[in-house]
Amino acid sequence: MSSVEAFDVVDLIRTKRDRGELSTPQIDWLIDAFTRGYVADEQMSALAMAILLNGMERREIRDLTMAMIASGERMSFASLDKPTSDKHSTGGVGDKITLPLAPLVAVFGVAVPQLSGRGLGHTGGTLDKLESIPGWRAALTNDEMMVQLADVGAVICAAGSGLAPADKRLYALRDTTGTVEAIPLIASSIMSKKIAEGTGALVLDVKFGSGAFMQDYERAEELARTMVALGTDAGVATTALLTDMNVPLGLAIGNANEVRESVEVLAGGGPADVVELTLALAREMLTLAGQPDADVEGALADGRAMDVWKRMIRAQDGDPDAPLPVAKETHVVTASRDGVLATQEALPFGIAAWRLGAGRARQQDPVIHAAGIDLHAKPGDEVRAGQPLFTLSADDAARFPRALEALEGAYTIEDTAPPRGPIVRARIEA
Repeated sequence: MSSVEAFDVVDLIRTKRDRGELSTPQIDWLIDAFTRGYVADEQMSALAMAILLNGMERREIRDLTMAMIASGERMSFASLDKPTSDKHSTGGVGDKITLPLAPLVAVFGVAVPQLSGRGLGHTGGTLDKLESIPGWRAALTNDEMMVQLADVGAVICAAGSGLAPADKRLYALRDTTGTVEAIPLIASSIMSKKIAEGTGALVLDVKFGSGAFMQDYERAEELARTMVALGTDAGVATTALLTDMNVPLGLAIGNANEVRESVEVLAGGGPADVVELTLALAREMLTLAGQPDADVEGALADGRAMDVWKRMIRAQDGDPDAPLPVAKETHVVTASRDGVLATQEALPFGIAAWRLGAGRARQQDPVIHAAGIDLHAKPGDEVRAGQPLFTLSADDAARFPRALEALEGAYTIEDTAPPRGPIVRARIEA
């Protein structure tokens, strides 16, 4: 076998540096050579920076995505006798929507294979939240996952290392080279895993605003359109909702407290914004799976979604009725004056929860499941001087000062509050 490589990576770097296009064979070779270790990290970093600065054409992004899929295994749900529909969120503060959403969609005979991740920085990870539940385990074999989908209809578990391994290597490089924000790389990273996962339909919850990965609306829209195009080109029915993440979602930010809030939603209650987004995403997932008329409100109100939730948790060795962890220390922040809560910026609240121990700075760090923030008011609510605005929870009171520091100027009380727009700002389809 010849040891001569098909291309020279330096030529590819120069092409992107000079705003040229890479061919399909060049991209296929690049990802394969990077996975094999032939293309060095510093060379891939240079290419990632060139892509950040100069962008890629739709065809190049599609080729990059398909090459990353080809670097690993592809799952198939063809053996299930039901359609599959999945959701991916770009992450935010208080975003626990996957928890009530997966069982709600499963009520209608649509399988939900939700392969999720862990939190890093200020955005919480779905698996971290669920690990607050005593006994619950994230790691399932493909066989266990298929059995659970056939039986319960919904599974939330860790993605196996076999899906798009090239993405894992590239993601780690982007994190350390200032190229995380490159839309072609974000889109191909998310979509390579989702397409390899084998779902028939996919709804993207692309967030914009203070607590979002993409703070700028126009860039969030560009990312959504790019990902919808990738899914559609790969034969996956794909749509996106652009949703507002300027204010934390719901009243709970953390892990155990977000599970508590999700259970309230499944019991027919919970904060209005969490319910609104859960229902909007459920309708979208079910429409793509061929059920546009499903009564999603009814399934929350009559307990059917809660039944599926309990079965889903038990199937992964969790006890849905066990008490959740409670923090050893709390600190209440009260209103300084009468008025209306006018602003409540998502990002500082996410950072504060992280400093309390709800998140991790490094992949290997543990999270403190009981740590977090419970909000007692949302923008637009009237408040009185001395009334609790939010409660910080931690296992160590020494964490409070730095969390409070993050919250300086993050909320304001005025005589009036500006009107808030809808959570779902736009819907994007191919």
